[in-house]
Amino acid sequence: MVELAEPFTFVVGMDGVLRLAPRRSEHVACAGGDTVLSAGEIGFTREAGRWTVDEVSNQSTGYCPDVTSWGGVARALDAVKLQRPSGFTHEVVFRRCPNCQERNIVREDDFVCVFCGSDLPPAWNVDPTA
Repeated sequence: MVELAEPFTFVVGMDGVLRLAPRRSEHVACAGGDTVLSAGEIGFTREAGRWTVDEVSNQSTGYCPDVTSWGGVARALDAVKLQRPSGFTHEVVFRRCPNCQERNIVREDDFVCVFCGSDLPPAWNVDPTA
């Protein structure tokens, strides 16, 4: 029962299906290495005899999904009829540095690479094919 008390690793596959794994699992492994619509961590609580989503984030350093990936998560949760928040309860802003190519987590709107000091772009750019 301890496992139900902490958030799970999740991915939403390109097929729109929500997949869960224990929190310490890698998102890429949870997705079988496939491309995803979104990834992060998700927590559940029991309310009125049913499970609901009480927290959900896009925190995945394997995929670094944009905050705009919420729509895929919402559709996947709606498909399995889980009550959910209206958006990520914790948003993580990811950017790839155009200079050194390192992945960054942007904190407090400081769009500067922590590795080389270069400016980070305002738009999500982590997927090199995007």
